[in-house]
Amino acid sequence: MLHLSAAVDQPSAYDAASYLTLARLAERGGLDFVTLGDSFDRPGPDALAVLARLAPATSRIGLVPTVTTTHTEPFHVQAAVATLDWVSRGRAGWRIDVSATEGEARLFGRRPAMPADALWQEAGEVADVAAKLWDSWEDDAEIRDVPTGRFIDRDKLHHVDFRGTSFSVKGPSIVPRPPQGHPVRVVDATDAPARRTAARYADVALVRAASAQQAAAIRQQLRSLAADSGRHPDQLRVLAGLLVDLGDGEHAAEPGHGGGGPRQTPQGPLYRGGPVDLAELIATWHGEGVVDGFHLTPVEPLRDLERLVNGTVALLQHRGLFRTFYPGSSLREHLGLARPANQYATNGSAS
Repeated sequence: MLHLSAAVDQPSAYDAASYLTLARLAERGGLDFVTLGDSFDRPGPDALAVLARLAPATSRIGLVPTVTTTHTEPFHVQAAVATLDWVSRGRAGWRIDVSATEGEARLFGRRPAMPADALWQEAGEVADVAAKLWDSWEDDAEIRDVPTGRFIDRDKLHHVDFRGTSFSVKGPSIVPRPPQGHPVRVVDATDAPARRTAARYADVALVRAASAQQAAAIRQQLRSLAADSGRHPDQLRVLAGLLVDLGDGEHAAEPGHGGGGPRQTPQGPLYRGGPVDLAELIATWHGEGVVDGFHLTPVEPLRDLERLVNGTVALLQHRGLFRTFYPGSSLREHLGLARPANQYATNGSAS
């Protein structure tokens, strides 16, 4: 199964309508999910809040905001992501990121900036405790028994009693278990410090690679690390991250590529060309098992996403390589991932 997703980032855009236009366009193309970036080191709206606004105005597209694990409270982060899963009816994800600069650290004044290895270790611990907190309510913990006045079965709420290197959490969560069990966790695994965290905890790993060989090597490393962590490698989807500029018309394809790309740039690998050659690049890399799909970032958001959906995606659909409709309603279903069993349940009701 080929997986496609897109970024809907728009510098200096604060109105929800412009983000909704892009999300609905991606949904019309059947894309698995859209992402919206966020960071403490630049101005902009809160990504999670924006996508929560988009949730009731969309019906199938997955919604994946970036939320940093640095300088934030793990308990609050997991509750916010669980809430997004509830308001979207099971379409939430969470792009896990870290905040590495001294400037970001000074915004909070709690501690100095830390090395990348330490930050990603902490991010892994946050991902771990988030899953435990999501499971701290069994699926049938809410009983809503009006005659007795009992809202929950306390025997089906669990303390997680988690202690990490920089925080501890007792639990349970204040939000019932999300519709997906665990909202989808996404990690950019391009840089080495993030890979072990991605392999152990992510459902989707993003890889910015300028060649098929580089992407294939990172994918194989991630799958090996996942197996070393006790996971089945097929539980991890690896998507190639690619900037796309579809505004210059068609260009002759180079072997294994399209439009003379992708080409390495300071912002990451860039494809510049037309929708046809981009479809060929996607089909070739996926057909050769290089990646499980692509995460595409339009250079000009509306223009390039329109050409992506109406051109590239339509061609892939015509060739039978990409879905023409959503077979399910949740992001996990889009990605072909099972709903995780509840690690605290003893009666099998949370599988």
